[in-house]
Amino acid sequence: MRIGVLTGGGDCPGLNAVIRAVVVAGHRVHGDEIIGYLDGWRGVLERRSVPLRASRTGDLLAKGGTVLGSSRTNPFASGDGPQRALDNLAEDGVEALVAIGGDDTLGVAQRLGVMGLRAVGVPKTIDNDLWGTEVTFGFHTAVQTATEAIDRLQTTAESHHRVIVCEVMGRHVGWIATYAGIAGGADEVLVPEVPFEVGAVCERITHRHERGRYSSIVVVSEGALPAAGADLEAATAATSSGPVDQFGHAQLGGIGAWLAAEIQRRTGYESRHTTLGHIQRGGTPTAFDRVLATRFGVAAVASVHEGDFGTMVALRGGRIVRVPLAEAVGHPKTLDLTLLDEVAAPFLG
Repeated sequence: MRIGVLTGGGDCPGLNAVIRAVVVAGHRVHGDEIIGYLDGWRGVLERRSVPLRASRTGDLLAKGGTVLGSSRTNPFASGDGPQRALDNLAEDGVEALVAIGGDDTLGVAQRLGVMGLRAVGVPKTIDNDLWGTEVTFGFHTAVQTATEAIDRLQTTAESHHRVIVCEVMGRHVGWIATYAGIAGGADEVLVPEVPFEVGAVCERITHRHERGRYSSIVVVSEGALPAAGADLEAATAATSSGPVDQFGHAQLGGIGAWLAAEIQRRTGYESRHTTLGHIQRGGTPTAFDRVLATRFGVAAVASVHEGDFGTMVALRGGRIVRVPLAEAVGHPKTLDLTLLDEVAAPFLG
């Protein structure tokens, strides 16, 4: 069988491990021919691909990023895009496609599936916000990176008696902020699912300092915002960005800088901010993410050969299962708030 594979959306530790697993399992178990489309759906639209062989993918397991490249190209952003994608895949002799990505990339696969594409999805996002799977590969690596950064920020905050606000990724969910905040011993964790009161945050920081704790670490997700009123308007203005991408997403960022300035203005405590940004995406995947990515890749090939198209491989209860793509895309998996209410709460404030 001739199988195509692509990686779309933001890069993520573990992508290359999935590619390696698809190629090796396809070649050695089923005798498949694998081609990789360059730069996600853009490569499909422009008909740019490369052959992938097991002998040349063996060293990909520990490599970050994606050797195929990625983009946020949406075939449905142009009138002829969907049919052009299907035609190009057919001309390339692709009998099935393994799409590795998040809600947007897999959403395209699902919509093209309705039009006849035989596709299997592999969930990818460091934000851990994809419905249907307990966890996505890349998430644990991002959390580990953020935790190590918080550990370093703790020491400099203590040395200078400062408040340090650490902004992490997550878009509209707080999984990274919560996990890294708990693991790093943060004093405040602010997430998009729970709008925060700036005054209350400042009061807790002041109370902490009055008790003799002269430094504080505040972890804030890039999509977190104040509850209402003037603070919400000011924070929204400070974090708004330029044009949206082809899927309608604006670039987020800036809440950390705004919040640090507000904390210093209201409390008088010297405050700084650090935005971890794309450092969370890069680098070597953790052992957990390497294993999960490999399991996903092997399972995707099995789905193809069993003809179970229109599905996404997922992790549930420690087992790899399949869920319909239509159920997996379109509604993000928001944070389990018990992590904040029951696990983090005793250590915060």
